Amino acid sequence: MTNDLFQILPEILLSVFAMLGLLAGAYFGKDALARPLLWLTAAVMALLGVAIATGAETSTSAFHGMFVNDAFARFAKTLILLSAAGILVMSEQYMTRRNLLRFEYPLLISLSAVGMMVMVSAGDLMTLYMGLELQSLALYIVASLRRDSLKSTEAGLKYFVLGALSSGLLLYGCSLTYGFSGTTLFSGIIAAVGDSQPSVGLLFGLVFVISGMAFKISAVPFHMWTPDVYEGSPTPVTAFFATAPKVAAMGLFARVVHDAYGGIVGDWQQIIVLLSVASMLLGAVGGIGQRDIKRLMAYSSISHMGYALIGLAAGTAFGVQSMLVYMSIYVAMNIGTFAFILSMEKDGQPVTDIGSLSQYSKREPLRALAVMVLMFSLAGVPPMLGFFAKLNVWQAGLDADLFWLVVVSAVASAIGAFYYLRIVFLMYFGKDDQGLEAGASPVLWGFLMASAAAMILGVVNLFGIEGAAAAAAATLVN
Repeated sequence: MTNDLFQILPEILLSVFAMLGLLAGAYFGKDALARPLLWLTAAVMALLGVAIATGAETSTSAFHGMFVNDAFARFAKTLILLSAAGILVMSEQYMTRRNLLRFEYPLLISLSAVGMMVMVSAGDLMTLYMGLELQSLALYIVASLRRDSLKSTEAGLKYFVLGALSSGLLLYGCSLTYGFSGTTLFSGIIAAVGDSQPSVGLLFGLVFVISGMAFKISAVPFHMWTPDVYEGSPTPVTAFFATAPKVAAMGLFARVVHDAYGGIVGDWQQIIVLLSVASMLLGAVGGIGQRDIKRLMAYSSISHMGYALIGLAAGTAFGVQSMLVYMSIYVAMNIGTFAFILSMEKDGQPVTDIGSLSQYSKREPLRALAVMVLMFSLAGVPPMLGFFAKLNVWQAGLDADLFWLVVVSAVASAIGAFYYLRIVFLMYFGKDDQGLEAGASPVLWGFLMASAAAMILGVVNLFGIEGAAAAAAATLVN
């Protein structure tokens, strides 16, 4: 029992911290603790992320296999915690100036991170659902944090209703899987499935489980909540939605299909290929007509999840590795992009209209250059790091004889490049000067510049991420 508790020590520490923070907020008063708690939460999450990344490189399980602590889980947890900490730091000025910074905000983010950490370590359907719901319940609240805004309330309500639907699909799939395999443990399910043709009941269970997880990564046709929730939520919350939860959901996706259904790759590969194609094409086409940059980033997220699914569809260790590398680069690109979106203001009010970026390069040439690098990277233009992210998943797809999928993704990438390049065109060649104010936050400036620099300097050796991703993938796909 002591060893089991040691395996979940990071989750325990973060949970205890969040509960103590709630008690402190109730005792000392909400307003006094809001800013200190935000900075303290970011520091705790960053330290935990570093501790997990530098911890012992062993693969163990706890609670009779219900919780798995391996290199794959540690890689995903590190990325989740560091990205969440970064978003908290970025959000401080925005939330304070608009009277949105309450002491509950960082604590809800930390509790959702605990759920994400449980998700990527799940070794059992029960653990999977517990982590998923802990993450989701906290996110439903932060989506509607701006209580005086109809859009924010609508975003929270839509996310809650559709999230409940996806949870129902997931639970139904779990019940079918349990009914036809006789166990909820992933190790037991993969033994029951075997390498032969599984029963129809197990296949139906697989389909419903994948459908529930597809909602969490905004994969088509379970994407309908994404544009409205991204637009309606406070911008720092949107930035959070676009980073850490996507990593957790994709990690859970990989964990389930390989640990529970790894013997029937051919069956779930078809489903993931379909999700990938639909997501890439809809994300590319749907973003073309958007005029709100947050809605555009929603369609960008849908499209990028489609590209990441190519690596997962390959069904190989290299495929999982390429997916992890892709998600790491995707998070870095989004943190930089949202650092810029958070700084977009006019007359002291936040601006999200893409047209407001006209002639921005004349007022802020360095910021405009950094944004251009990020847009090129999101579009997959070489030699930016985003191109190598796509190159990795394309190589995994080709190795798995998914040539046509790679071709479709290249076409979708070319279509999607339009709306990224339109932003660059407006900044440098727009007709009217919209008078967008220069961002005054040095924190946001630092995140923007660091992210843009990483997109250029990272092409040398990917900052060592590739080796860590390979080790993580090797523990998941034997």
